Amino acid sequence: MNERIRGVLAPVVTPFKEDLSPDPERLIGHCKWLLSQKCGLAVFGTNSEANSMSAEERMTLLDALVAAGVDPARMMPGTGCCSISETVELTAHAVKHGCAGVLMLPPFYYKNVSEEGLYRYFSEVVQRVGDPRLRIYLYHIPPVAVVGITPKLVERLLQAYPTAIAGMKDSSGDWNNTKTFLDAFAETARPAPTARAARTFDVFVGSESFLLANMRNGGVGTISATANVNPAAIHKLYAEYNRQNCSGVCVKRRANRKALGTSASTTDLTTLQARLNVVREVFARKSWPSMIAALKQAITIYGNDPEWARVRPPLVELTTEQALKLAAELEKIEFIINLVES
Repeated sequence: MNERIRGVLAPVVTPFKEDLSPDPERLIGHCKWLLSQKCGLAVFGTNSEANSMSAEERMTLLDALVAAGVDPARMMPGTGCCSISETVELTAHAVKHGCAGVLMLPPFYYKNVSEEGLYRYFSEVVQRVGDPRLRIYLYHIPPVAVVGITPKLVERLLQAYPTAIAGMKDSSGDWNNTKTFLDAFAETARPAPTARAARTFDVFVGSESFLLANMRNGGVGTISATANVNPAAIHKLYAEYNRQNCSGVCVKRRANRKALGTSASTTDLTTLQARLNVVREVFARKSWPSMIAALKQAITIYGNDPEWARVRPPLVELTTEQALKLAAELEKIEFIINLVES
């Protein structure tokens, strides 16, 4: 767990069998395909329907993934629950497997809780897990959880646990909010006082629509729902940004190319970002029952596997009419998924 997980991660959608039990085989296949597309795995995130699953189901699925050869260093399982004891159990289980980190929701049932209460919750989890390998990525998603993460809370947690608190995912949908955290805590935030301490706090955005802006301001990537179906294109923007903005050895390579009279082609980053936004807009439309159902329907369409369309209540699948409309919308933007490991 010494290597920080960065780049593009998918909150992996969870396939369910007819009896609504998780389908490990299909999940393993999807995870291996995502890894082949250079996409990390935020299993048991919001789009995984994690809060519709028990802690035991999540741990059993993680065991199955690791047993199938899925690299835990490429995984950031969601472990945040309303119950401290369940959060500790899930987190310790992920750490034991050597996962790169855990994505942790705040306790979200009670609303309007104090910063002190949230601090005690996360502090209790860190102390009970008691493992130096622990890396927590705080999960800020106020549109769903309502209970959120504030800069003051992050500052307190970093002061107390500078190693265990590794970063955050901001799914607020508000770029100004993300920018506030980047300005305060990103490594590039010098000379902001809060960023001067010997610590690292990695900020992921919850939508690839903000990926380019996040990278330009010191962020480290995105944990995005649509990475389930568009991982290669999202990774292309991440990789191309790094290629164009790397330092050190890259500077030497550019100098060598100049001396030889050669040059590397430069892809327009804004064009890549714009294309990602077009795909995102289709899946995020309010006309679908949920983005989760739309993503699963897309996998059903391109993988020719109707079992993928199933969601757990209280979510519902796309109707036949909606499924046909989604297929037409994706064809209109010339979107294709090649669901084969490369």
